Amino acid sequence: MRTADFDYFLPPELIAQMPVAERDQSRLLVMDRKAHQLEHRHFFDLLAYLRADDVIVLNNSRVIPARLRGVNAKSGGLFEILLVQECGTNDWWVMLRPGKRAQIGTQINLLNLDHNKSEIFAIVEEVNAEGHRRVRFHGTKNIFNELERLGEIPLPPYIERSERLDSDRERYQTVYAQAAGSVAAPTAGLHFTPKLLEEIKKRGAETHYVTLHVGLGTFAPVKAETLSDHVMHEERFELSAETARAINQAKSNRRRVVAVGTTAVRVLESVAEKNSGTLVECRGQTKIFIHPPYKFKIVDALVTNFHLPCSTLLMLVSAFASPGDTAGREIILTAYKKAIEERYRFFSYGDAMLLT
Repeated sequence: MRTADFDYFLPPELIAQMPVAERDQSRLLVMDRKAHQLEHRHFFDLLAYLRADDVIVLNNSRVIPARLRGVNAKSGGLFEILLVQECGTNDWWVMLRPGKRAQIGTQINLLNLDHNKSEIFAIVEEVNAEGHRRVRFHGTKNIFNELERLGEIPLPPYIERSERLDSDRERYQTVYAQAAGSVAAPTAGLHFTPKLLEEIKKRGAETHYVTLHVGLGTFAPVKAETLSDHVMHEERFELSAETARAINQAKSNRRRVVAVGTTAVRVLESVAEKNSGTLVECRGQTKIFIHPPYKFKIVDALVTNFHLPCSTLLMLVSAFASPGDTAGREIILTAYKKAIEERYRFFSYGDAMLLT
């Protein structure tokens, strides 16, 4: 399939810029895949579509304050540093802006949130083919432990802020986030509240967690002309024995597995692919690229947000809309067209879909 097949036009005013007042007040577009029907609901109506014996799987990764500010130690020029991948303690691949001024050997003095110089600095040691810089941090035992006082939440570039909002530290985080490591939120989970999770449990459904640390590549558009030529990014994940056991038991009893977010899908399907359709306790890296006509082994229903044109996330959802064939692309783009007509909000702080 061609990448251009997954393009669509979105009016700029539907790109969600600000968080909604209440998480579960978001709108919910419900797609019945068998009946080919759409319903317009609110996210708190999710309860009406869950079964008492469902297993709900959520990604509990926590977003780290991965955006740092600094100045060139020689010229005083400003830099923006976005942590991308940890190679070791104080050793990171980062995105640096402006990149052309960050040559090997450049020393960058980090600023705190008040824009005053801190005791920590970074030195550029390497540049890769993507233009990312490998830097080593000095003046601290571990830069990871300094992020709360130095870093900002790395909101997606389409969310424009004239100034930093402290509320983003809480709102761009799921209420069940635990394991720190993501540089972007698993956005489908942003709609859940503690009350809604409690109601789900009261109705008999199980909730279990996986961890996938979301990387920048998740939201990047596919630039290859055909899907077969796209090189997928890697992301760290962990699947516990408890979650694996609960899902295996659900599948053997023909109970539904409901994934909250494409990140949860990627964990479950990655592990199942390597273990003949069953799940085992494991941790590692996944670069699974799910697109039509993928056949799903674990996930039976999906909660997800509305995704960027030509993104791997849109391709995954298209595959889920019609597993095993390529019809899902047209199904999802038709649903997106309806969502646009109904003024749904798109992307990270936007509304949600439920595919059953």
